[in-house]
Amino acid sequence: MIGGFSKPMKRMIKLFVFAAIVAAFAVPALAQSKDCTDENKAAWYDTFLKNRQGEAPQQKAAYEAAKNYLGSCPDDPADAIRTYLAKWVKAYEGAKAIAENKNKLQDAYTKKNYSEAVSAGKQVVQTEPDFVTGYMLIALSGYNATLTGNTSLLPDAEQAAGKALEMVEAGKPFAPFASKDSAIAWLNYIIGKAKVKNAPADAIPFILKGARDSDLKKAPGLYLDLAQAYGEGPLAKLAEEYEQKYKGKDETPESKLALANIYQMMDRQIDALARAVALASGNDKNSYMAALTQLYKDRNKSEAGLNELVANILSKPLPEMPAPLTSLPTTSTPTGSPTNVGSPGTNGGAGNSGGTKTAGSNNTATTGQTKTTSTSTTGGQTGSAKPSPSPTPRPKQRRSNHRVGM
Repeated sequence: MIGGFSKPMKRMIKLFVFAAIVAAFAVPALAQSKDCTDENKAAWYDTFLKNRQGEAPQQKAAYEAAKNYLGSCPDDPADAIRTYLAKWVKAYEGAKAIAENKNKLQDAYTKKNYSEAVSAGKQVVQTEPDFVTGYMLIALSGYNATLTGNTSLLPDAEQAAGKALEMVEAGKPFAPFASKDSAIAWLNYIIGKAKVKNAPADAIPFILKGARDSDLKKAPGLYLDLAQAYGEGPLAKLAEEYEQKYKGKDETPESKLALANIYQMMDRQIDALARAVALASGNDKNSYMAALTQLYKDRNKSEAGLNELVANILSKPLPEMPAPLTSLPTTSTPTGSPTNVGSPGTNGGAGNSGGTKTAGSNNTATTGQTKTTSTSTTGGQTGSAKPSPSPTPRPKQRRSNHRVGM
């Protein structure tokens, strides 16, 4: 290594011998002197070399010695030691800033100061873009903030969750989650929850993936978000199209098909809300049941079979988002019953609400935008009544304690 140094560097290294001889006598004086002398430069560099690879206290001593060298001696391109120390100090200060922001992120998250956690996390991942835990804590902070009524962090949470999801699926660590599958489910749900307000149709597949988690699938709030996404997304769109094309006109095969598509989307909304009812308790359960009852009667013109639906809903697989019907069903049932169509999903268990709100919250989940009149039964049979868009029931919610923590 010495052979690669410039002449000034070799000269400086030779001074280390002299510095070692006089160390016992010179240290008090050197500690007070900031003069750029050969003796001081040799002592500063010697202190740096002895401490640069140690633990934090030793590295701090190396940093102080390097700063003394850089602060006392003028910039000299020929001084290879000074050039090296300048690079090391810059790297040290950068690493220290990242470490401080990581500590700030973890501390803010632990103390449930989610706005500060998001701010610190964004600084961390900006300087260390591969720090997957940083993205996860931003995402979880945004989600947990919604449990207190604060939805302003959801855009940051969605972006961070998307990045974390890519990294976890590529094999990056999944902590603080218990497993890779759990991390993937939660990150999908956070993305879906963030999309419910402005892109409800896009939110549905993400929320459905979230329901694969053993914890999340027991959370009433997930199903409230799903019911809202169905109601304000595809169901509202189908109802609006029906109004524009078929309202006030004679029934045709095309109008019947449009109505069948509306009904199958309503069935998904009813399924989601029934799961929220089955998993909720206390006042929440009563509020959700009132909303479900109104929606169910809009769909079926009767409450017959509703209690049985709620009692058995958790034993049924959670249905996927239905594909649009392109032809009328051959039976009298325009859509498959939501308990008969779907994919593996939510089974059993009581749990706390994930992401639900108190009544009056700006983020209160809704059960849709469409109200219909129908002569169908609980099996999904329908008559020829046409849907008429109007507000559907909004279940009152409480702030949930279904929180993700470390």
